Amino acid sequence: MAIRVYKKTTNGRRNASVNLHAEVTKKRPEKSLLRPLHKTGGRNCQGKLTVIQQGGGHKRRYRLIDFKRVKDDMNAVVIGIEYDPNRSSHIALLKFDDGTLRYILAPRGLTAGDTVLSSKSAIEPKVGNCMPLKHIPTGLDVHNVEMVPGGGGVLCRAAGMGARLTNKEGRTATLVIPSGEIRQVLLECRATIGVVGNPDNANVVIGKAGRNRWLGRRPRTRGVAMSHHQHPHGGGEGRSKGGQEPSNASGTQSKGGRTRRYGKSSDHLIIRRRRSRRYGQLKL
Repeated sequence: MAIRVYKKTTNGRRNASVNLHAEVTKKRPEKSLLRPLHKTGGRNCQGKLTVIQQGGGHKRRYRLIDFKRVKDDMNAVVIGIEYDPNRSSHIALLKFDDGTLRYILAPRGLTAGDTVLSSKSAIEPKVGNCMPLKHIPTGLDVHNVEMVPGGGGVLCRAAGMGARLTNKEGRTATLVIPSGEIRQVLLECRATIGVVGNPDNANVVIGKAGRNRWLGRRPRTRGVAMSHHQHPHGGGEGRSKGGQEPSNASGTQSKGGRTRRYGKSSDHLIIRRRRSRRYGQLKL
């Protein structure tokens, strides 16, 4: 079992659980692929607080991830699966035939010793291989999908995520994304076969406030506890939102509200909107 539930020895341990990271086979990262990661504490270049609930946390170093997968037609052997503190998914260290080392997102089922390949042409559609969508058979799950050819993967990169390739027509392919959105992507965009690994990440229960502070998450003040000029839910006598829809400090709806800008050139590529968080149904 990849999730271990703690015994109820203290209040902080009650209902808490931890991910054992059973898929991880390599403990220490590759030094040549590490970069310093500087913290901002949610403040901009002027030192003003612009993003709340950020600050503190354990010191981290950034791992350079190859989201583009453009080293084509060269076999790469998986040296090991590693834990990455900067993302929910695990990462895999690849060694190419010419000795080059690179990190990629580790799909489910990829283990040390496996061989993966990236190419512009059609190759074997096995887990970890990367190719344009026009060469991937329909019905397969893909991740790390590009939205602009050559721009690098941006869709389905979190732990356990994967998009289903359902159809190809004309210059576009149709993908069903985990959010419930159905959208079209150009056939020239690349994607990696398989689903992102570490699906048990969603089952971890934090259990105590201290674990959130280790992750760099500070406490959040409720909107109804603020004054009226700080938050739409603030002010008034007693605890009341005053009929205001659930929203953040800027007034944007926080449960099912639209966050995508109107009039984007790619609007026509979205066939069906994502599910609404508030009503549990698809947005129109």
